[in-house]
Amino acid sequence: MDRSTISGAIRVRSLLAARGFAIPDRPGLRIRTPEDLFAYAEAEGVDLRIDGTEVQVRRPRAGRPGRKGFVSGKKRQNTIKTTTFSDGQGRTLYSGVVRPGRMHDQTAVRTEGIAEQFHQHPTVKAEVDEGYRGLASEFPDQVSAPPKKPKDDAPLGELHAWREMRRRRSSRRICVEHTNAEYKKWRPLQRYTGRRENYAETHMAITGLVSDRSARRATRRRTSTELVPVRQTAC
Repeated sequence: MDRSTISGAIRVRSLLAARGFAIPDRPGLRIRTPEDLFAYAEAEGVDLRIDGTEVQVRRPRAGRPGRKGFVSGKKRQNTIKTTTFSDGQGRTLYSGVVRPGRMHDQTAVRTEGIAEQFHQHPTVKAEVDEGYRGLASEFPDQVSAPPKKPKDDAPLGELHAWREMRRRRSSRRICVEHTNAEYKKWRPLQRYTGRRENYAETHMAITGLVSDRSARRATRRRTSTELVPVRQTAC
């Protein structure tokens, strides 16, 4: 039977979207809400990586209210934005917070209660990009954003230090960019041609399947740097 026939018959998309996201090293447990995500991150000591991504969608009909709300200021196209949360290895933990392309990343995390979760879970830390600088200013001990660029007349040493700090932060945050790239391997998340009101379910269904695959990647354990004497030496 063709895949499209199955989808139309039993609504596979809705069922997959309701499954949630797989948790690495915790078979059978899944994350379904941002509250679950932050509770897991706090319990397991996981540092989050947060980033937004956009998918081009069909242009709303002329004269329809809110038509300009989908026009992205970055891509100059009609898009829908989502926010991705991953761990330090780029494994999907949660992807959602669906909103029109015109809405800023900072506004999205506030309207969806993400900022409130940082209040409720003060030990959770996250790496973000410049789009979430306001969140980093509100939670300086929890949210880490790239440093601001020095002025043009700043000393050369200060410019070198700024570049090095950006490089180090980018290397810690690049894994969430790779996570978003995994989603774009699926054609509906490259350019969505269906009805916009169905996009959230489609996105959650696909990213949930991606999380099943990424959760199977083995966790990299940090090796201890503590020096342990192998044998006693006589002086």
